[in-house]
Amino acid sequence: MRIARPILLVTTPVGVVLGIREAWRLAGPGMALLMAAMISVVGGFIWMTVRTIRRERDAAGSGRD
Repeated sequence: MRIARPILLVTTPVGVVLGIREAWRLAGPGMALLMAAMISVVGGFIWMTVRTIRRERDAAGSGRD
């Protein structure tokens, strides 16, 4: 786990960029933009989930409900 996390943090964004570039090359700009939009939406949902979990954890830790 010690080495896996840094490797994933580096290779995942690189793979996403290369995938979007390959989509542009094979299917044109429409597919690449569609893929970028999908990744943005999924990333936004993940960000909202993490933010909600952190907010609820902080509220529970301070004694408020």
